Amino acid sequence: MRRVVAGIVAGLIVWIVVATAVNLSFRALWPGYSEAELATKFTHAMLFGRLLLGALSSLCAGFALASIAKGNARAVIVLGVLLTILFIPIHYKLWGNFPVAYHLTFLFSLVPMTLLGARLKRPWPIDRQGATT
Repeated sequence: MRRVVAGIVAGLIVWIVVATAVNLSFRALWPGYSEAELATKFTHAMLFGRLLLGALSSLCAGFALASIAKGNARAVIVLGVLLTILFIPIHYKLWGNFPVAYHLTFLFSLVPMTLLGARLKRPWPIDRQGATT
């Protein structure tokens, strides 16, 4: 149980660290990105970049969790659902600023990308107790 909780917490931390690092890179390397971020007026390419940022962060979070929780499938799903729950209010608040497809793509990608990241570390099959078989 400790490994599962530690894995979920580590996954959340990894998600934040990766997203922050990539976002800071966007600000430093992408002309106009900082201004667009302040005004929440992103180009289509910037929105796509932000979706890739979310996908990469979720992959890394799932990978980190699987490294700690030894392939516990339930823990990976919990992390993906927790990320979704945490981001729903943020996207609700920003709903009018971005296309609906952007919000839906981001929110509906969190669980599958987290699962994929875990799968990269601990390939399936995973049994019902969460241990790799």
